[in-house]
Amino acid sequence: MSAPEFSRMIKVRPLPGDRLHIEATEAERAALAQRFGLPEIRALSADLDLEQDGKAVRATGRLNAAITQLCAISGEEFETSIKEPLVLRFVAEGTISQALSEDDEIEIELAADDLDEIEFRGDAFDLGEAVAQSLGLAIDPYAEGPNADAARNREGISSDEDQAPSGPLAEALRALKKE
Repeated sequence: MSAPEFSRMIKVRPLPGDRLHIEATEAERAALAQRFGLPEIRALSADLDLEQDGKAVRATGRLNAAITQLCAISGEEFETSIKEPLVLRFVAEGTISQALSEDDEIEIELAADDLDEIEFRGDAFDLGEAVAQSLGLAIDPYAEGPNADAARNREGISSDEDQAPSGPLAEALRALKKE
């Protein structure tokens, strides 16, 4: 496995007392853009507070990014910004339930306030990689740029909203409305 493009190792003890600001360099942004299939990442930073949570570390804060991506309709590049709250929990390797690594199926219900748990090995965790992964999850793979409607019109593509529903269920509903 290759090294993370945006690595910021943080020692578990002692934790930094002040809010952390991490920011990707131009080279790190270029490597992450390639990883996520983006034309460009113009800015990527995060401001996080770290606190001890038993043997784990809880990180809360905000991710800010300015990216260029391709419109899912026209294929044209457009700029957008991402502002996401971050709530992460770093746990020592082996503390996430062993049942998760077995082949048997298990069912887990997560509450709305459950955190993303990220395992780490040794005495430090990679905050930069966690921020990079959060960015990857925040990118809308079907984002439409400002010229999406014009591209649809040019190609004669109509949206599902413009078409009357079809199929057996739609026909049954139309028959009910006529009665």
